[in-house]
Amino acid sequence: MKKIIILGTALFLSQMEIKAWETIDFSLPLDNTVVKADQYISRRPQESERLFKSKAIENELQRIKKLLKNPKLAWMFENCYPNTLDTTVRFEMKNGKPDTSVYTGDIHAMWLRDSGAQVWPYVHLANKDKELKKMLEGTILRQFNSIILDPYANAFYTDTNEVGHWKDDITDMKPGVHERKWEIDSHCYPIRLAYQYWKVTGDSGVFQEEWLQAITCIITTLKEQQRKDGVGPYTFQRKSERQLDTLSNDGKGAPIKPVGLIVSSFRPSDDATTLQFLVPSNFFAVSSLRKAAEILTKVNKDTKLAQECTDLANEVESALKEHATYEHPKYGTIYAFEVDGFGNYLLMDDANVPSLLAMPYLGDIAVNDPVYQNTRRFVWSEDNPYFFKGTAGEGIGGPHVGYDMAWPMSIMMKAFTSTDDAEIKWCVELLMNTDAGTGFMHESFNVNDQYDFTRAWFAWQNTLFGELIVKLVNDNKLDILNSIQ
Repeated sequence: MKKIIILGTALFLSQMEIKAWETIDFSLPLDNTVVKADQYISRRPQESERLFKSKAIENELQRIKKLLKNPKLAWMFENCYPNTLDTTVRFEMKNGKPDTSVYTGDIHAMWLRDSGAQVWPYVHLANKDKELKKMLEGTILRQFNSIILDPYANAFYTDTNEVGHWKDDITDMKPGVHERKWEIDSHCYPIRLAYQYWKVTGDSGVFQEEWLQAITCIITTLKEQQRKDGVGPYTFQRKSERQLDTLSNDGKGAPIKPVGLIVSSFRPSDDATTLQFLVPSNFFAVSSLRKAAEILTKVNKDTKLAQECTDLANEVESALKEHATYEHPKYGTIYAFEVDGFGNYLLMDDANVPSLLAMPYLGDIAVNDPVYQNTRRFVWSEDNPYFFKGTAGEGIGGPHVGYDMAWPMSIMMKAFTSTDDAEIKWCVELLMNTDAGTGFMHESFNVNDQYDFTRAWFAWQNTLFGELIVKLVNDNKLDILNSIQ
């Protein structure tokens, strides 16, 4: 029986998105055992329906695909790697500047986190394709302008006049904002993307007035959410049966003790934090602020603002060293997932990135850091309440979807952060064996039934899978991929 659960879908789809999505053929068999090599037909939209085209990406796709001997792996790579461009990017020129809105997939809104992650795997090819470079520039500028519109929001509409689905949330909703959940990573991903774009292309043109306004908003917001002078201006409540879609204490969340860490009211999963100092997001803030300081120093020559970034990064880093670790009786010193400054610790990990598992992937910590390695063993074990293992597979999930639902993203992060070739191979095989025969990644799958999955169209996970395969090939790991039967 084919059982597919799709959360948060066609509610927000325009006719263009529906048309593009309908060209992807899901009529092929879902059972991997009956899919033959000659049935690995591309499930990309028809060429005329692809929303953005890049010669550099097409060339890269063909280069990698030709190197892969396993027909299913090659097929999945072809489907997944360009999925962001094919189905979620809408690019135009506005007032002489590029403007790019990148939807998450089945919801026609742009998350700052998702969009930054979705286009990330294409940055290294920016110098080979002028149009691709413009598209990336447009994404960066739209992210900056979104932060300026509302530094506490996590997701935005293409039309800044649109009033959306969550307009009745009890918070300061503005036109153009899809959702206003305060998450630290909403500020970090745009900095990460802009910094990498600058390093690859040498183009500092994105760091003009929009950047200076955005980074000023970012510094102000992060300092407000250290809550040294009270809870600050942000509150959020939603009328919902989901406990983690709203904040307690009249929208202020659980109490914290100001110790230098930054409150993240919500996780990257868009679920409310339990203890509001979210450790992996604070690590991400440290590395992002240091990138911002480098940009401000070298490009803008603004040493005062750069020093503010550096000082804040140093303060958060010092607080992490003092408050973010826990002495576990089985694993030794590990990083907690959330803390509150009062001495309380939440020991778990969530699949969404930033996560404890993913910290080396984001460049926030060295992969051989002994505390990270202890933490890595903990989070990929049944001592992590959101690690699930069953007859179909295993992985880390989270309360966003619930019991027994592992996220392929966690398996990818295990591969990205692994130094063990056998483990990397195992991860790729598991990803291949839990796609329900669709040729795409999903938000989550049931560890006892791969055909029970959420979100058939989730571009971040698709493109992330493509990113992993490209990285393994470029890191001389092709032999691992070609050893998969």
